[in-house]
Amino acid sequence: MRATKLKMKPGCGSSNNLVEIDQIYVTGLPLYGWYSKGSLHDYLKSNPGTIQVNIYPYPECVPAVSSNFEKYVKSASDGTTKDNLLSLPRE
Repeated sequence: MRATKLKMKPGCGSSNNLVEIDQIYVTGLPLYGWYSKGSLHDYLKSNPGTIQVNIYPYPECVPAVSSNFEKYVKSASDGTTKDNLLSLPRE
């Protein structure tokens, strides 16, 4: 499955903070459509390695928790300075 686009929280459209992602669009089965970052976090805890960011080198999405205990998703580190998930198109 691939993460292909993002919806940010209201007022955060140009933010580069992963915690301010509201929803992620996933293509591929069994998931297809918009999912909250919290529900994807839980899915990835149970199903690691099943979702990749749709940007080369296609890093895996991994669950994370902020310092405020907010569940979110990020991409596995690949040596870039900006998380690949934040480079996806936004709606």
